[in-house]
Formats: sequence, C-alpha cells, structure tokens
Amino acid sequence: MDAQPYISGFRPADTGPLSRFLPALEDGVISAWLSHLNLTGSWLLDPFGFSPRLVLEAARSGYRVLVTANNPVTRFMLEVFAHPPEQSEFTAALADLGAVKKGEERLETHLQSLYLTTCEKCNQQIYAQAFVWRKGADAPHARIYECKHCGDFGERAVTDDDVERVKRIAATDGLHRSRAFEKVVALNDEDRIYAEEAIQHYLPRPLYVLTTIINRLDNLTLSPERKRALTALVLLTCDAGNTIWAHPAERPRPKQLSTPNQFREQNVWMMLERGLSLWEETGAPVTVEAWPTKIPESGGILIYEGRLKDLANIVKKEIPIAAVIGSVPRPNQAFWTFSALWAGWLWGRDAVEPYKVALRRRRYDWAWNATALHSAFSHLYELLPDDVLFFGQLPEPEPAFLTSAFTAASAAGFLLQSIALRTEHDPVQVVWKKAQKRTTQIADVNILRNAIHETLTMRGEPASYMHIHAAGLIALAEMNALKPPELEFDAALRKTHALFESALKDKRFEHYSAGEHIETGLWGLRSDQPNQNEALSDRVEMAIVTYLQKNQKAIYLEIENDLYSRFTGLLTPSKGLIYAVLNSYAEKESGYWKLRSEDLAFARRGELNDISALIGSFGEKIGYKIRREDKLLLWEDAQRGSPAYTFYVMASALISRALDGAAPETILVIPGGRAALVAYKQSSDPSLALRLKNVRVVKYRLLRSISEVPILTRELFDAQIASDPVEQSSGQMMMF
Repeated sequence: MDAQPYISGFRPADTGPLSRFLPALEDGVISAWLSHLNLTGSWLLDPFGFSPRLVLEAARSGYRVLVTANNPVTRFMLEVFAHPPEQSEFTAALADLGAVKKGEERLETHLQSLYLTTCEKCNQQIYAQAFVWRKGADAPHARIYECKHCGDFGERAVTDDDVERVKRIAATDGLHRSRAFEKVVALNDEDRIYAEEAIQHYLPRPLYVLTTIINRLDNLTLSPERKRALTALVLLTCDAGNTIWAHPAERPRPKQLSTPNQFREQNVWMMLERGLSLWEETGAPVTVEAWPTKIPESGGILIYEGRLKDLANIVKKEIPIAAVIGSVPRPNQAFWTFSALWAGWLWGRDAVEPYKVALRRRRYDWAWNATALHSAFSHLYELLPDDVLFFGQLPEPEPAFLTSAFTAASAAGFLLQSIALRTEHDPVQVVWKKAQKRTTQIADVNILRNAIHETLTMRGEPASYMHIHAAGLIALAEMNALKPPELEFDAALRKTHALFESALKDKRFEHYSAGEHIETGLWGLRSDQPNQNEALSDRVEMAIVTYLQKNQKAIYLEIENDLYSRFTGLLTPSKGLIYAVLNSYAEKESGYWKLRSEDLAFARRGELNDISALIGSFGEKIGYKIRREDKLLLWEDAQRGSPAYTFYVMASALISRALDGAAPETILVIPGGRAALVAYKQSSDPSLALRLKNVRVVKYRLLRSISEVPILTRELFDAQIASDPVEQSSGQMMMF
C-alpha cells in the first residue's frame, strides 16, 4: 500500500447552513488532491452527493463533476451554493415575507409576538431568543434573552405569562399539525404514520410559525431568484424549529432522531434573520445543470436526481470518468428523516416520493451501512474504467465506520491504495482503485497481530484504538479477507470485530485504559518489548525545529504540509502536538512562526554549557565529586561510592530518549519553555508518564535560583528540586 500524506485544509468547513448535519470537512483538501492528478477539465463523479461544498470546490478547480443527488435538500443546497442569490435578494425576500398581513398585523410582528417575554430586571417586553424545555414537559422552565433596554441577558426562569402563551398556542396545534402532515404525505398514504412520528419532534409554537411561513411562501408573488432566496432561508428555520437542539449543546452533531432530556426551543423568526449571513458565499459562481444538459469543459456541476444504480449504464457509454471523489456517508437518521419532511414542506409531496424510504427506516446499523455502501461501490465498479482512483473522505470516523466502508469497498472489487489518519476527530482520507477482482482469503488473527505490532513499533509510543484498528483493516483489505462470499455483512463485521478482540489479547500489547472495552484509552507495546524507534512525538519535535532553523519565517500550513510529507499514513501528527511544539520553541508574528531568539541553535548551546557549569559549581560547593559521562553530569559521594545525582541537561523535550537506561537518581534538566511540551507528551502518552515517575524534571530557572542561595546544603538542595513540577501550558492547548 502507498504511503499517503494527510492533506490538510485551510479551515474546518463546519459552519454555514445545516452544518450540524453535513460532513465536517476542511476546505482545500479535494482541490489539493486533484492538483496532483493533472486532469483539469476531465469528468469527476461524486456517487454520494453528501457534501455540497466538496463538489463545489472540485468544480471551481476546473473539473466537470457529475453528482448523484437523491436527497432533495442537499441537491437544493448545492444549487444555491453554486449560484447564490445576491445578498440584496435575501434581504428583500425576508422583508417581503415580514410585510405580509396576518389579520391586521404584519406577519413579522405577529410571529415575533409569540416569543414575547418580560425582562426580569427592567420589566420591559422583549423577544426571547429561546426557551428551555425538559423532555416530556408541557411547558418550558427557562427562557434565554438579551434585553436591549437594560442589557440584562442570560437564562432566566419562565414567567406565568410565558407558560400561558405556550398553552394558548398548543390549543390549536391539531389543525397546524394536520396541515404539516398533508404537505408530506396524503391522508390515505401508508407512510403517514412515519411522517406523524417525525413531526412529533416539533413543538406546537415552532410548528405553527413554520406552517404559517410556508403557507405564505406558496402564495407570495416573487421573482424566481427571490423565491429561491426565501426558500433557502425557510429551509434553515425548518431545522431551527425541531427539538433536537440539546441544551447545553452536548450533541452538536446529532445522528439519531431523539429529543434530548433538555433542549432549546429556538425563536424561529430570529433564526430566519440569522440565515441572511449563513448563506453568504464568497467563491465564484459555478455552472450547475440537471442531467442530461451539457456543461462547459471549463468546469461545472451536472446533477443526476436519482440513484447511482440508474445512472451506471448511461455514464459508462457517454461520460469518461477520470476520478471519483466523495464524502462517504455514515448513518444519519435525524438528517435523512428531516430531509424527507422538509422536502414536502418546501416543494410538495412529489419531491418526497423518491426519498420516502428515509421516512420509513428507523434503524440504521453498521451492517445496513455496509450493505448500502457495497451497493454503491458495486454500481461504481461497473461504470468505471480500470485503474480509476476514488478519493474518499470519512468524516467523524469511528472503528465501526471504517470497517463498514473498507468491507463494502473490498467486497465490490476496489483495492485499497492508501489511507491517511490524523486523529479520531478528523476525517480519514482514503484512496481506492478499481482493480481486477481477487480471490477472497481467510482472515488470520496473526496477520492482525503483526500489523498492530508493526504500527506500534513504528510509532514508538502508544496509539489510539482507531489507529491500530486502521492498521488491522489495511492488512485484512490487502489480503482481501474482510468479507467471505458466504457471509452476510452483519456476520462479516462481527467476525472482524472478534478478530480484533482476539488479536489484542496478545501479551506483547499493553492497554492503557480505565475500562476494559478495547476501543477505550490507548494501546502500546509492553515495556519489555524491544523497540529501536524513537517516540513519534519526539521525531515530530525534531522535524519542526529543523524546519524552523532552515526557514526563518513560516506560516502554519507550510509547517504542517512539510510534516505530513515526512510522517505519512497512520503516523500523521495531530494539530495538538504541532501547536505544542510551536508554542514551546517559536513565537508568532504577523501570521508567521519563527524560532525564539533563545531557541536558536547557538544560543541554546551556550545556555547548555552555562547550566552544566552551574550544576558542577554548586555540586562541588556542597561536597560532591563531579564527573562527566557522555551527556550526563554525575555528582558522586565519596563515602557511598556511587552517584548521588545524575543530571541530564537538555535543550529539547526529547524525554523518551533521555529516559532510556536512566538511573533512579536521574534529574532531567530542561528549559522552562519546554515544560508545557513535556506535560503535553506526558498527558498523551501514559507509558511516558509511568517512566517519568522514576525521575525528576527541573527547569533551568530553578537551578539558577538555587545557585544564588548563600548557604546551600545537601538537604536544602533536595527540598528545592522537589518543588519544581512540570506544569501544563498556562494558555489553552489543543489536545488532538
């Protein structure tokens, strides 16, 4: 398998419309991968249509992208992002809606009045931003507001008027709920029960607001562009009005259609106003057409409103696909169910019909996911020429998701080319290739054990279960042993999981975890296992410092890209580690990182010599014999005939190296600027933390202070060095 550098993007693309449901991918990743192919103007295929922004970025890179998009919501979002209305159209559309009459009132005034509350401090009438509910309650128990009159803000208990207003709206809920059903399914439709269950995740007040807005949307006379802008805004309120907004936000990216024990009821009109900024798009417009309209060779998006299965034969004959891209979908019952609901509200029953299965299905397990992905990969295999690459990103990865995707792709005939994994918080980047189908082999637990052992040996330090699971999957995929033909996907996934459990019982492996589940904590090699590799964190530290010595000024992305080209695949260092090293050695100035003056090589060499001389001088002062032994400085007691202290003076935080063969009386001496980095390594490597318990770590500045003590004794020295613990950084540090 090829070693693939992790491709770092410019920023997490996790903001914007419906961002809590869409894949959290970084911008710039797909364009960077495509730049290496040199196929500009060629056809790409996204078989999933799960990430509108990924498709848009590929089209802006000069490619023609064919997208299968059977979800009407993501299809609409892609169209709006590709050709967004002017901001003036959004503003005018909202103004037009707000000006519509509801009886004698403007619609905006009427709907906002439903969220009126009284400021606890100045008793003025204001609009609440949200109300807080407990699951199953018939009224909220708190409100959230910011008073424009006196400045009071925060969460306050509800008033009697707040509760009474909720009850008045609930009294007419049946009528509005029926209207909401009928926009999605007919009265006699067998799927009505599923629509009713989905709509139960809307309280009476937001449902009334939404149905009122949607009814006006149908009746307003607007230009097509303004209608599109208003529809985009209303789509956001469809999400704002449901009950799966946990309070506090414990589930920022919900997957299940489940109301939290405590949740926020948003002010729907306020969320409508917030949507004005969320739809802002800064990139150049992109041509977007529906199949089979032609698009220019300079780049654009062609949307097929259906499934890959229906497109396979047509594409094979008419469109030469040069590469496949996509965000591999993981189960998301909440978004898929709501998408069917919202499609009916915004575009009518016909828009729901092809997507109705999302209403019916209530359980999405990993076997279902593998089966669905296998179907997509199989259709993909049939329509692609040989050797075409598929660059897939797996957002929010977890071991079961990786197993599902790898098993589906392998069973369909795709060969795993490479994988790059940073942390379990980042998308996994995978490249598959269509290859000749291979004979399935029998999975061997020893293959897994050896793959895990090799990965831990290469790291030189413990790894997350995600990393060793990926290592094992790579080995099984290379053998084509993930799914025997006689097994269904659920049985194949269970067998793979059992293999990992068996493999990790090997006595060579150490589990650092408070729990027994194999996916918790970290895994490493037992301390009695020989390993010639330095710890990955130490190698990353050296690489960053070397890069900064050669490049006097560098932006973070340059440093990151250089590292990722050196530490590929499963060795990709985390952002947390990179920033920990940078904060230890460098300073940021005008967006550039550069070594601090005291960390330039010549300066540190001089300081090392000074500290060593200082240690020698006050060692002699309190009656020890001083002796050098390579990098060690020993204080020997003539009476004991053995070292009382062994000093290892360092300019770096390469602690693992220093601990090799360290005697119990060893004192590691580090610059103060390395203390937070040592603490970071210790907190992320339990094996290092255990080894550090046997030695003491002190900073240069403590030894300088001790040298100034007028009357220094051995007892006073012992007390002083025990008072200098390694501390965490005073600033906030990324731990992943």
